Amino acid sequence: MWKLFYCFPALYLFSALSFVIGLFIYLKPDKAIQFQIAFYRRINWNMQPVSMEKEVRNTKAMGLFLVVAALAAVITIMLKTRL
Repeated sequence: MWKLFYCFPALYLFSALSFVIGLFIYLKPDKAIQFQIAFYRRINWNMQPVSMEKEVRNTKAMGLFLVVAALAAVITIMLKTRL
């Protein structure tokens, strides 16, 4: 029981970080895509989406999924601590 209690702050931290990153990806998908392109250029890869419209839509969906998953994780942690 006590081992689980000590890992909850880390779980909250990772959930909060996932929520913030997901929110950024959802609200600014073009910046997230540009960040990804710049990262791949640094490791000597050239990456360009075939359709930027589809890429933005898919990136927003991924950001929304990350936000929902982070919120679900926080709710699960809160419910587990009450048991």
